[in-house]
Amino acid sequence: MSFLDIANASFTYPGWPPVVREVDWDIAEGEFHCLVGRSGCGKTTLLKLAAGLLRPDTGRILLQGRELLAPGPQLGFVFQSPTLLEWHRVVDNVLLPVSLQHTPTPREIGKARELLELLGLSAHTRHYPRQLSGGQQSRVALARALILEPALLLLDEPFAALDAITRGELQDDLLQMCKLRRTTVMFVTHDIAEAVYLGDRVAVMDGGRIVRDIRIDVPRPRAPAMRYSAQFNSHCAQVREAMDAVAA
Repeated sequence: MSFLDIANASFTYPGWPPVVREVDWDIAEGEFHCLVGRSGCGKTTLLKLAAGLLRPDTGRILLQGRELLAPGPQLGFVFQSPTLLEWHRVVDNVLLPVSLQHTPTPREIGKARELLELLGLSAHTRHYPRQLSGGQQSRVALARALILEPALLLLDEPFAALDAITRGELQDDLLQMCKLRRTTVMFVTHDIAEAVYLGDRVAVMDGGRIVRDIRIDVPRPRAPAMRYSAQFNSHCAQVREAMDAVAA
């Protein structure tokens, strides 16, 4: 049984043509899957369906064999913008999902500090978001998404606004954090190289459908030097060709 199973899922916003059309997709436990496609192809809507933020008009979303009806602590979500609370310190932003349920315990506060240390932010726990760079804010958002140790992490172009070097560093941070916790990941991006670097599989979307399923046979752990290998670039070309084919 798949960890996440999207079965014949379709979704339409009122007054619009279908945005997601009869999508079948499955993710095994601990795998990292990326969705790529042009703007408006349905990637973010499919991610919201997988998060339980939207309900499919037809079909089902199954998480660990159970129908997903609403978001819950088993899910972590990272948006395009870090969306940090400006009046909260960094450690309190990380603890926000806990604070919405109860007053954080010393153990939970310690876990937040541990996550921040793993992400290179141990010196910034008492700072406010305005005192951080864009990359640091994105790391805080990632730590916040991981504080409840979700089984499934969903990310919607979280690094799109960052410079290339910071983006590469955060990709490595994300891979390390998910490997430590064996977190299953669904990641939306426009960036072909990012999808190939991160993913075990890459889904190419067009017109609300998944039109190609590409397995990325690049060894793990991934390392920056791989970006210049013939194998890596061959996979990037394969994804680009799939995207160009649907646009033709």
